[in-house]
Amino acid sequence: MQKYQLSFAKVNVLNEHIAEVIVGQDVVISLEMSEEYDDFLTNIFSNNFALLINKINQYDFSFEAKVSMASHDNLAAIAVVTYDNESKTSVGKISAIRERDGWNLKVFDGLNLGWQEGLDWLQGELNSEALNN
Repeated sequence: MQKYQLSFAKVNVLNEHIAEVIVGQDVVISLEMSEEYDDFLTNIFSNNFALLINKINQYDFSFEAKVSMASHDNLAAIAVVTYDNESKTSVGKISAIRERDGWNLKVFDGLNLGWQEGLDWLQGELNSEALNN
């Protein structure tokens, strides 16, 4: 596993197609941070990839970041692991804003083995994506 530190988050590259993202506590992700993140992902992944967002910390997004983040053509799936209702609600609101983008997103409960379930789901989504290409 390769570990990277962005200005606002840790990124653990779990394998050649999946990265875990852990945003810092109380961060407000700006458009600039979102661009840093997108540039990082572009440099790490050249083919289809998936993200495991581990919402262990509380954080938020500026409106500009909400409408621009996770816009990669090669982003096949996003699993979000949440640990409380507030985080689940937050994910739902952002997903609603980005509904037109057709994100392949699923939320998992971190208190009930959600991290592993999310990782397994991402692997399945990437495998089905590979079969469809």
